Amino acid sequence: MTTVPGRLVLVTGPSGVGKDSLLDGARAALAGRSDIVFPRRMVTRPPGLGGEDYIAVSEADFAAMAARGDFALHWPAHGLHYGIPAGIDADLAAGRQVVVNVSRAVIDTARLKYPGLLVLAINASPEVLRQRLLKRGRETPAEIEERLQRAAAYRLEGPDVALLNNDGPLAEGIAAVVRLLEKRD
Repeated sequence: MTTVPGRLVLVTGPSGVGKDSLLDGARAALAGRSDIVFPRRMVTRPPGLGGEDYIAVSEADFAAMAARGDFALHWPAHGLHYGIPAGIDADLAAGRQVVVNVSRAVIDTARLKYPGLLVLAINASPEVLRQRLLKRGRETPAEIEERLQRAAAYRLEGPDVALLNNDGPLAEGIAAVVRLLEKRD
């Protein structure tokens, strides 16, 4: 357990709710702020596949990094491995907010390691989610239905959870994320 003056903000939600778009917009809106950082994740996928701005690493390199303790948090999901660089600990110790996109599977581990964190749980209605998944064209219709079922079962609760419905225009969602991050001031 680490008590630090900064705050870790875990952004989570079902695939297709717009996490990357909201984070990209908030990052741009807060670009002049040195007290809020958005570290890049390490992901075992080839570079340049779109979506988030990630650092591509091989599975072997990822395993070696995990063994060395190079990650503050890491997890497997959908056949890939994701890691948050251990460098976030220095940002938190310096009093910064660290905003990262994570799987809900890592939230309990993060709660133990980083007391005082905030979980930003993003959701969208089934209709909006279906349209977004169809538009991005990464999944088959059967995979989309599976994702919609998982999304319907997706629930996060607790005093450290802030809920954000992202059904509306992107600008509204970005503004809500920025307000939440600035609320700490």
